[in-house]
Amino acid sequence: MKASSKAPLKLNYKRTLLIGFAFFGILLLWQVYDSWCPTFLQELFRNSMYPNYASMTPVEQAQATKSVQYLVGVMMAIDNLAALILLPIFGRISDKTNTRIGKRMPYILVGTFVCAVAFPFIPVLFHYNNLVGVIVLMAIVVLFSMMYRNPAVALMPDITPKPLRSKANGLINIMGYIGGAFATVVGIVFVLSKYLGTKSTDSWQYHNIWAIVAPFLIASVLMVASAVVLFITIKENKIRDEMKDEMARGELEAEVVDQVVEDKPMTKANRTMLIFILAAEFFWFMADNGIGTFLVNYTLNFLGTDSSYAMINTIVGGVGSVLGFAVGGIIASKIGRKWTVVGGLGLTVLGYVLWTLLTFTVSGLAGSGTFPIWLYIVWFLKGLGMSLVHVNSFPMVVELCPNSKIGQFTGYYYASSMAAQTITPVALGALLFAPSFGWEFVPVYGLACVAISFIFFMFIKNVKSKKTTFKKGLEALDQDD
Repeated sequence: MKASSKAPLKLNYKRTLLIGFAFFGILLLWQVYDSWCPTFLQELFRNSMYPNYASMTPVEQAQATKSVQYLVGVMMAIDNLAALILLPIFGRISDKTNTRIGKRMPYILVGTFVCAVAFPFIPVLFHYNNLVGVIVLMAIVVLFSMMYRNPAVALMPDITPKPLRSKANGLINIMGYIGGAFATVVGIVFVLSKYLGTKSTDSWQYHNIWAIVAPFLIASVLMVASAVVLFITIKENKIRDEMKDEMARGELEAEVVDQVVEDKPMTKANRTMLIFILAAEFFWFMADNGIGTFLVNYTLNFLGTDSSYAMINTIVGGVGSVLGFAVGGIIASKIGRKWTVVGGLGLTVLGYVLWTLLTFTVSGLAGSGTFPIWLYIVWFLKGLGMSLVHVNSFPMVVELCPNSKIGQFTGYYYASSMAAQTITPVALGALLFAPSFGWEFVPVYGLACVAISFIFFMFIKNVKSKKTTFKKGLEALDQDD
């Protein structure tokens, strides 16, 4: 195939940042959802199962709170199970969709609108102690967020040549983390943590409901705004036609063992590479989502301090993540995506080792009422390390498929992560339910999962980008391929 230009492939930064508005909305929603829904469920389950909770002794209260973590994990896992099923489905459907506004845009717009309407009602029903209502609204949000999540993520590789996808993914993830950080800051500003854990049954309806509705409502407004910006600025069909030559050239420069050919099955070497990537991804999400699900509860119940510290910790991790997203693609262009991911997993392992050692060596940590400074260092390392992983692992997966199957392979990527996110809340919640497994073992759980992920990734073949060679002089006049 003759290359259409002698210039190297260049990333369209403006267009990539605009595509990032879709990911901005995704992480904005999930940061609010994952930060507070587990704690909402904790209080609702506890009030339902222990109506005399207020009159219990501190020891009995601690045991009652610990005993409902398994149910919290189950509910969060059911959400992820739905995502495990729906993400690949919407990926395949959007691959085959052809509308006037594109193949991904219809799902992004419909999913965003329904999520934005339903999302603020979760804290409203929590405020009025409606456990069933909260669960139903959470299910609606999960269903329609899955409708737009896969198509929104697939939109970037649809119109970005394969060698440029790590850099593009970095920019898009920065946009997403800006959304997540904004959600965290809003949660702190509205003193969401002061609302939680202070109610009694007698005064349930007398708290300021806006303290908990506002972060969800702001998230909904910004989700809609981000979708509108995306719709106005990104004309899918037009851009896809303009990018045909560059996309074809990107196929020749892909970091794959064997070249991907349209309408032909995957080669054995590429399939093996895909399996190892997805297996490693499964275990790093086992760690990341398991820890993330119970972070606020860990802060409240183990450290005995205000949950706003967990939100600040999330921001610190986000700073590390943004740094990793900014440099992850550049590093990968120098040493390859495999070794960049391995380095990221190594940083994450280091963070978990530090957390584990200090948890078991610092005396008086449990119930101290303070949030240790070193935990911020752990979260920074974890954020930096996992961002190097995420910015390169998704491009590695969609590198292995033709452009007509990007939604399908995006579904594979999310199926692996959602399988982990389905299992890990239940697994960690069940462990916390066991008398011999206390909150202090949470970092050990994360360390074990990331270590397994590290081992899997070491079996992946390191493949560097193959640059296109160009004809020179009189040869360049030859128009035959």
